[in-house]
Order: sequence, then C-alpha cells, then structure tokens
Amino acid sequence: MTPNTLRIALGLVLFGAAPAAITAFPQQAISDTYKPQAEQPAAVDLEEPTDTEQPSAAEKPADAEQPTAEGPTDAEQPTAEEPTGAEQPTAEEPTDAEQPTASTEQSIAEIAAGDENFEILTAAIEAAGLTEALSNSELSITVFAPTDEAFEALPEGTLDELLLPENRDQLAQLLTYHVVDGEVRSTDLTSGEVDTLTGAPVTVTVGEESVTINEANVVTADIEASNGVIHVIDTVLLP
Repeated sequence: MTPNTLRIALGLVLFGAAPAAITAFPQQAISDTYKPQAEQPAAVDLEEPTDTEQPSAAEKPADAEQPTAEGPTDAEQPTAEEPTGAEQPTAEEPTDAEQPTASTEQSIAEIAAGDENFEILTAAIEAAGLTEALSNSELSITVFAPTDEAFEALPEGTLDELLLPENRDQLAQLLTYHVVDGEVRSTDLTSGEVDTLTGAPVTVTVGEESVTINEANVVTADIEASNGVIHVIDTVLLP
C-alpha cells in the first residue's frame, strides 16, 4: 500500500476512536374426685367419735390440692428454633455494581490520546491527519507505538521539523512505518521481516526474554483496541 493510499485509509479513522416449630400441648392431669359419703347413724351410748369426727374421704384434699401431672406450658416447652429469614444462609449474588462488566473498547487513536506516555504520538497523529483513520472501527491493524521518551531521543530539531504543516506527508510516512496490516499479537510474532503500510519492512527479532522491532524494544505488548492491537516500543522506527 502506498503512503497516500494508507493516509486515505487511515484518514477515515485512527487513534480517535426448620422444620416448622413444634408446639407441645401440655397434658391435663385428670385427678380422681371424691364425693362426701352420707353420714352413718351413730350408736347412742358409744363414746367413739361420731362420723363427723371421723376422718372421711370427704376431708381429703380437694381437686385443686391433688397433685397433678403438670406438663410444661407452651412457653416452657422446648421448641426447635429455626433461624429467621435474615439468619438463613443464602447464596449471595454480587450486585450490579459488583458484577464484572465488559468495558467498551477504545480505538487505537483514543487509547493513545488517553495515555500520558503518548502525548507526542497523539500530536503527530493529528498533525499527519491520521486521527480519523486510526479511529476507524473497520480497520484491523497492529501499531508499534513509540513513547514520548522515544520521540524525545530523536536528533534535536527533528520532531519540530516533522510537525510542520509542510512536512505532513513525510510525517504520515514515518507514522505508517509503525503500522502493520492485521492484528499481530506477541504470540504471533516470529523472527523475520514484516511489511508495514508504507511498503517497507521492519525486522522482528524474537528472543527468549525480549522482542525487538528493528532496534526498538517492545516494552508493553498486546494492548487491545477496538480496531487492532498496540505494542509499545522505546525507539522511533526510521524507514
């Protein structure tokens, strides 16, 4: 793809985008009652105590005095106490605020604009007219994104020259040299050359503990965006 073609494509969108309680019923003690017997006629000359003096069944304690099998009242009966509804263990589900939610993915341009490490990159994208292109949700690209420190390491005056309006095409070519067609994650990278959108390739070297793009080290890999993936590098790539 030629720089102009890329710029047109990117111009469309880039970096802007208990069981129940048991009731015990007390058993009523049923006591035997005794009725007073009819008085027997007493012998006239006997000095024995009369029937009225004899202890009789009538003198036995009244029903109220009879010992009864008193069962505990309802209040005294032990009952199987169930925990109240508030005490019942329940499977607690997280509230809406606790539910994990999928955040809306941002475009490559939006991610760059929202990261303080990409202030110069964001300014360069705007100056090159690529913000809309890098915000395009229909794109699927991989960006090797230099940090501000990487831009500041360029020879003195280089960045200022690139940001001038008259150098817009040159700046766009430089930026698209950092872009590869398709989403290439770190697990997909292999050592070798990879074509960029300028048509010129970059050299990828995959080591045991590091990955380099030309002379730049990948310091953060696989930042997901709605229109691609970003790998952060510590050096600006020069065609």
